[in-house]
Order: sequence, then C-alpha cells, then structure tokens
Amino acid sequence: MSRRKPDPGASQAEALAADLHTLAGKLKRRLREQASAGDLTPSQTAVLMRLDREGPATVTALARLEGVRSQSMGATVAALEDLGLIKGSPDPADGRQTILALTPACREKIRSGRAARHEWLLRAIQSKLTLDEQAELAVALRLLGRLVDAG
Repeated sequence: MSRRKPDPGASQAEALAADLHTLAGKLKRRLREQASAGDLTPSQTAVLMRLDREGPATVTALARLEGVRSQSMGATVAALEDLGLIKGSPDPADGRQTILALTPACREKIRSGRAARHEWLLRAIQSKLTLDEQAELAVALRLLGRLVDAG
C-alpha cells in the first residue's frame, strides 16, 4: 500500500482557518466592547438588529425569523418595549396585529454604537500599524472579501 504524502498546503490552510476564526472572534468582542449594548440579552440584540436591517415586523414574523416560539418572542419584545427601544402600532391592513419598529432613541443608540466601533477601529489602525502595514491590511481585506463572497 502506498501512503499519500501530507499536503503542506492543507496543513497551512488548516492553521490559517483556525487562526482566522480565533482572530475574528476577538475582533468581534473588541468591537462589541466599544459600543456595549448594555444589559441586553443576545435575543434582544438580535431582534433589534433584525428590525434595524429589515424594518418593522410583527411578533409572529420575528419569532419565525429568529426560530423561536411566538410566546418567547413576546417576552423579548415586552422587555424591549419596557426599555423604550421598540414601539408597537396597529397594522393598518389588519388591526388585530401589531407592527413593531425601533424607536428614535434606539436608532440613535445604534448609530452612536456604530460610530464608536468605527472610531475605535480607525484609531487602532492608525496608532498600531505603519503605513506599509496598513497597505498589507488592505491586501488582506481584499483576500478576506474573496473568501466571504465565495459563498
């Protein structure tokens, strides 16, 4: 029986995948620290981000999209309403349903959080990387973009 030689490219790719996964997690945590969502649960944060990205929705639609029961989503929504982050209004097409949307205060909190994360990242790049390293980062970002766009 012949044994295949180990593919050095495969072991390098494995190491790169592990390192990139670890680094992406650390970057996500650091960015989250810069604009803390306060005491929101992951479920509450997910609902706010979905409403921000996709616009107003009903409790039932949110539950379906988040993969939870309507009762569970109802509790999440009630907590967000109590915090003044979302507001419900009657559905003009079906008055029995309530359409949930972000409040202006919540939109401002999201906007300021994004700005804080952007500012932290900008300061970190400018203070920790030389101009040559920033050029290397630009190349790496293009490569990462290809990975993400590959599907």
